[in-house]
Amino acid sequence: MFEGIITPIVTPVNRDENQSINFEALKDLIEHLISHGVKGIFLLGSNGEFHVIDEEEKIELARQTIKIVNHRVPVFVGTGCCSTKETIRLSKKMEELGADALSVITPYFLKPSDDDLYVHYKAVADSVDIPIILYNIPKATGCPLSPELVDKLADIDNIKAIKDSSGELDRLEAYAKIAKEKDFELLVGSDSKITYAYNLGATAAVAGTSNVIVDTLVGLDRALRLGDEEQAIQLQKDIDVLRGVLKLGTVPSVIKRSCELANIAKVGPARLPVQELSQEDDKKILEMLNYYHLV
Repeated sequence: MFEGIITPIVTPVNRDENQSINFEALKDLIEHLISHGVKGIFLLGSNGEFHVIDEEEKIELARQTIKIVNHRVPVFVGTGCCSTKETIRLSKKMEELGADALSVITPYFLKPSDDDLYVHYKAVADSVDIPIILYNIPKATGCPLSPELVDKLADIDNIKAIKDSSGELDRLEAYAKIAKEKDFELLVGSDSKITYAYNLGATAAVAGTSNVIVDTLVGLDRALRLGDEEQAIQLQKDIDVLRGVLKLGTVPSVIKRSCELANIAKVGPARLPVQELSQEDDKKILEMLNYYHLV
């Protein structure tokens, strides 16, 4: 289940007053990604703007995504909330809808202790039967998962993997050591660290850039598995061209605009308060897309 390129999809929205979810564009995006070889669809992650989507919308988004994917690849759903109660409620609902696994981010804004986090994750894991992926992204949450805690959590039957988006090499190495010793997988969430993580034993990359440059990411995964070092070095380097324009806007505004300008899907803008990009920004994005022959 945890292998290859897994795309944390952006959440398509309409340019209407409520920025309602665009389910037609959702289908276009998913079909594009599956046809280009991704091994999983991950919704309600950071690029999916889970933090500005209400619970009813999350449920309908998951229902439609699971229907569109129709068992062709696994569907991973982010259910992490600040409270244990809310996380459990959402996790149970996503399991009921047919999600293949759940990704649970650490609580954000809070500063829970390792003991608090252990109780939180165990309660969530005990509430469902499907696999749980721990999600470590301390730059966004202020709440890192220590290797000591992860080692302990990995002993819980259905906590099966960790997605690490910290970008910290020492932390990746520590998580990789746990994965080698237990029934547990390491997924890399930092697109710039895919090659490094695969060399440590990571089995998959949850790569936000694959919303746009899916062929580059799928090609990198293939090259790494085949041991084609020269090709892997070039493709890992190629990702930096897209990463270089991400600073033009707040996540995930540049990824979403890139999808639109590349005619992948009409995913719309990021939800407010994140603003749309300028015409000057569009020019820079088009230059980037031209590098990948996407325009």
